[in-house]
Amino acid sequence: MANKSILLVDDEQLIRASLSRELTGEPSGFEVTAAACGEEAIARLHERGWHLVITDLFMPGLDGFQVLKEAKRIDPHTMVIILTGHADMESVIDALRLGADDFLQKPCEIDELLCRISNCFVKRDLLIKVHLYEHILPVCCYCKKIRDDRQGVRDRNQWYSLEQYFAKVRGVSVTHGCCPECSARMMAEIDTFRGAQRSMPDCNKRK
Repeated sequence: MANKSILLVDDEQLIRASLSRELTGEPSGFEVTAAACGEEAIARLHERGWHLVITDLFMPGLDGFQVLKEAKRIDPHTMVIILTGHADMESVIDALRLGADDFLQKPCEIDELLCRISNCFVKRDLLIKVHLYEHILPVCCYCKKIRDDRQGVRDRNQWYSLEQYFAKVRGVSVTHGCCPECSARMMAEIDTFRGAQRSMPDCNKRK
């Protein structure tokens, strides 16, 4: 996970320095960039993509809620861990409802933070795989039938012809015809066949 990027957001310089040191050192080796406020964090979010954002919840100016919302708006696959020094579970629940992936109360043990970070990266990889598979249409390479993976267990889903699939999923009918390329190719094949027929000897002629 050494190639994973982390944006660390906290208005307390001591926390930024200590966590940055722990996360960039061995054996973690993360790429960590620190931001001292919500405004700086949002500017960093617009500069590049991040694998994970670790943000304090209560900060002067733009707070952790706004950092969380902007991170998820830019890229829903960006993981967000909330750090808070306040035992305010209602605020934590609000953050989770906005899409936060985990939370920890400050001060936190580095081993616990590393465990939560690892879990977030596993979750992120799974979400990306699910998103990828959702945008792949399974088509049989032989009969060209399409598998409907919208519901149910993938191995048990039904296969439909092109016409059936469009009627079921889109509610539209399919008409048949030839595109210009196929039409030209078919005409060329017909001309070739006719030429071969004309060049064949007439076996029915009498001598």
